[in-house]
Amino acid sequence: MDPALILIQTLNAAQYGLLLFLVASGLTLIFGVMGVINLAHGSFYMMGAYLAFSLSALTGNLLLTILIGVALSVVLGAVLEWALISHLYRRNHLQQVLLTYGLILVFDDLRSMLVGDEVYSVPVPAWLDFPVPLGDVMTYPAYRLFMSGVCLLIAVGLYLLIQRTLVGARIRAGASNRDMVQLLGININLLYRLVFAVGVGLASFAGMINAPASTVSPGMGSQVLIVSFVVVIVGGIGSVWGALLASLLIAFADTFGKVFIPDYAGISIYVVMAAILLWRPEGLFKA
Repeated sequence: MDPALILIQTLNAAQYGLLLFLVASGLTLIFGVMGVINLAHGSFYMMGAYLAFSLSALTGNLLLTILIGVALSVVLGAVLEWALISHLYRRNHLQQVLLTYGLILVFDDLRSMLVGDEVYSVPVPAWLDFPVPLGDVMTYPAYRLFMSGVCLLIAVGLYLLIQRTLVGARIRAGASNRDMVQLLGININLLYRLVFAVGVGLASFAGMINAPASTVSPGMGSQVLIVSFVVVIVGGIGSVWGALLASLLIAFADTFGKVFIPDYAGISIYVVMAAILLWRPEGLFKA
């Protein structure tokens, strides 16, 4: 195979893996720290993409659109946690699944009423709309390289937040023993609200930054949700580092599976998941 083509597929896999990490990291935090199975997480990714489409038409600036969209998403996440999710912490997973599945239906109906069921596109910013040469004949979109760099910076920042800050220590403590954290005088309800809002913001941001590189369509939330749960399981529930490694592993398996075994590419990520869980049933890392 042409080395340039392998390089392009490697860049595609890295970009996909880092984007997937943004979605899966929020999901693993919500599940690992708060113990909530959030089936609506893919809807937040879809919401971000539609926000990018709607707001970019108003602002004409993708960076401003992302800033406004992330702020709105974080506020929405905090409101949802206060109004709905906060009532699920002491309840069983079936009730969590029912409520968050209901949120999927609500978001889908709202999306249909507000922007319709068509497929949309978001323009790439002019200052990033150029090809980067790879070898003599092949090129790669500059915007995709920009996406990878931004996602990598956020991954590093999130890891430092969880592992190196006081807030991160409290989040990790809340995941281990909620009652003990409350006895130490920490407002666990506020902490959980922060975690959920950040998780929503990360998923929405992923949808917004990926919108110019893909299409904005009604079913995009369901597609990313399934793969994100695979990432969470493979990486280890609650582990941010595990989510990053699993995202890259799944992305490379999916991308190169489509190249080398196109007839079986659809099952490549599940084969990887099964192999890892046979080796380490708890996932690659523990929180």
